[in-house]
Amino acid sequence: MVKLNKRLLKSLIKVVLTLVALYIVFRKVDIHEVQAIIAHSHLGYLLLAFLFFNASKILSSVRLNYYFHHIGVKISEWYALRLYYIGMFYNLFLPGGIGGDGYKIYLLKKAHRVKVSSLISATLLDRLSGLVPLLFFAGLLFILSDFYHRYLWLDWIAIIGLIVIFPLFYLLNLYLFKHYIPLFFKTTFLGSLVQLLQLISALFIVYAIGHESGLVVFLTLFLISSVVAVLPISIGGIGVRELTFLYGLTLLGLDADGGVAFSLLFFLITAVSSLIGSVFHS
Repeated sequence: MVKLNKRLLKSLIKVVLTLVALYIVFRKVDIHEVQAIIAHSHLGYLLLAFLFFNASKILSSVRLNYYFHHIGVKISEWYALRLYYIGMFYNLFLPGGIGGDGYKIYLLKKAHRVKVSSLISATLLDRLSGLVPLLFFAGLLFILSDFYHRYLWLDWIAIIGLIVIFPLFYLLNLYLFKHYIPLFFKTTFLGSLVQLLQLISALFIVYAIGHESGLVVFLTLFLISSVVAVLPISIGGIGVRELTFLYGLTLLGLDADGGVAFSLLFFLITAVSSLIGSVFHS
């Protein structure tokens, strides 16, 4: 009962924070303009965005399966892909439950002789091998964007981060996850490819809404919002992504309607893709 109450409380907090964030966003943008941008978006580009987004998820499942094989969990690439999409479905549509990672660990523990701690460390490293390249590309695009030179301290964080983030990640693996060192370069490379595929997906969304003139700014905010969305404070990152675009574009004196439309379209692609997990689950 106590665990159930904690889950319900976490779900309630996420719902409240999501609604508050969306309330702030839609008070500051022209809702009708956002709707018009979405309604007139190019379907062909959106389809390409959907395909590249799902290509990134397929590659993510391959990366995760390297970790599983390393700890003796021998599953096929097809089963790993099914697990990955089921995890996406749980994370987005059942945020108050055990979560996608928890469900994957539960299933694999039932079917294989492996320690829960090994499954947790493999899953954690999989997440980190995606997050580290995400931070790297966010810093790189930040330097190339109009945000650079606005705040000196942010400029230095971006520059230093680009230099040290991969070496620090290697040292983290070396001292805390030494058993997985043989996988470091392969999984980090795959993590980088995953983020590049998602960047291409985001690029097509920018073209779909006709805002290619602000391409670098949009892609920079997309990566920053993806980092923010990792925090478990909203449902599927919705609300916090829109807030990132709202304040990021406002900082540059730009209209935020297109950014909010972009963010909502990305969430729609994520939601539709996550529904595939419900098919695999059934």
